[in-house]
Amino acid sequence: MQKQERSQMLGTMPMNRLVPKIAVPIMISMLVQALYNIVDSIFVARYDPNALTAVSLVYPIQMLMIALATGLGTGINSLISRKLGEKRPKEALQAARNGIFLELSGSALFVVIGLFLSEVFMGMFTPDPVLRALGTTYLSIVCTASFGLFVSITFERMMQATGNTMLSMITQLVGAVTNIILDPILIFGLCGLPRMGIAGAAWATVIGQVLGMFLGFVLNQRKNPELRLTLQGFRIDGRIIRDILAVGLPSSVMASIGSVLNVLMNLILIAYGNAAVSVLGVYFKLQSFVFMPVFGLSNGLVPIVGYNFGARLIRRVYGAMKVALIYAMTIMAVGTAAFMLIPETLMGLFESEGASELTEIGVIALRTISINFILAAIGITLSTVFQAVGRGSYSLIMSLCRQLIVLLPAAWLLSKLGGLNAIWWSFPIAEAVSLIICLLLFRKCNREMLSPLGE
Repeated sequence: MQKQERSQMLGTMPMNRLVPKIAVPIMISMLVQALYNIVDSIFVARYDPNALTAVSLVYPIQMLMIALATGLGTGINSLISRKLGEKRPKEALQAARNGIFLELSGSALFVVIGLFLSEVFMGMFTPDPVLRALGTTYLSIVCTASFGLFVSITFERMMQATGNTMLSMITQLVGAVTNIILDPILIFGLCGLPRMGIAGAAWATVIGQVLGMFLGFVLNQRKNPELRLTLQGFRIDGRIIRDILAVGLPSSVMASIGSVLNVLMNLILIAYGNAAVSVLGVYFKLQSFVFMPVFGLSNGLVPIVGYNFGARLIRRVYGAMKVALIYAMTIMAVGTAAFMLIPETLMGLFESEGASELTEIGVIALRTISINFILAAIGITLSTVFQAVGRGSYSLIMSLCRQLIVLLPAAWLLSKLGGLNAIWWSFPIAEAVSLIICLLLFRKCNREMLSPLGE
């Protein structure tokens, strides 16, 4: 595909072809990432149960790292696609360069954590010297070498911004598959290598990220001529930095909210026993296979809406939204059907011998929570539109309502009024309230930003 075709297809290709062309590769790669997280945990657990516990304790830091990297990447994607739509390729290139600078700055924050604060962090959670040592080893490695994660995400978003989502998918797949392959080799000392244990798991993660970064750079330079990087003419531009952060920081906060939600919900559920807490953890793992494709669809929608918004093609913006809503609601409908019809089978994947209480609680939880899936499809899609046109703060308001401001008080109140089974209704309640707020915000965004564009 030629340079002109790649950038202009965002403004010319029919939406019923463009949306799946851009989004499906991202959806596939995000499903692979979800699968990797499960496989990675299996290998660590087989090495040592203490190692799995240690990795679980440092998981919030990893989630913060991913949240910052992907949030900044969303800001980069949004700004680049808008500048390309406005026919300002030089400004799009400057956005890419400043985006890399921002991602490296974010990585530097975690280098400090890895070098100086890993042991302090582990000490906050456990007095066990074994767990502290294992967690410190893992955390120091993944944080100190976090540049691979941050920069690889930059290149992925740069390629997505120009419609090259297939190349973006390749870099993510290569990184994830490399990680999965290296996990058993480095953890257990296969192929003549020394047995590294939890350090091997950390190095497998880092090596996969760095390989994805190098592949992303090569593919961007060779296949993405709109954003081919050179040092010539580079300067730190405060206005571009602000534009990226305006979308990127709210996105980062949104991505990190899930971790906060999980911790606080556990504080409510622990009163009903360990099984109730486990059910919430199982739910989040299961729902990732439903929500991840929708989030991938949303990532693909950002450059499409951003480009056509910048090009003042309002009908194409509305067309992209319509197609994305149909796909998102279809995916969520399938997920709802699975959670409603076969919850026993889904919970059984995580059940050990004699743990029938897990399934008993989980069946009710899955059927209740899945009521909100189709509502979530609408909210997620409209939130993506906010990000694509530069109103990232609206998306932040949505996420805060969905996962904290409404959900947690509702869960606490329902726990007092109706017990454990009532708590699960906090999810659909929060989704319904946040969707009403989302529709009001979209009405405001449409009146102020979209409708004035004309055609």
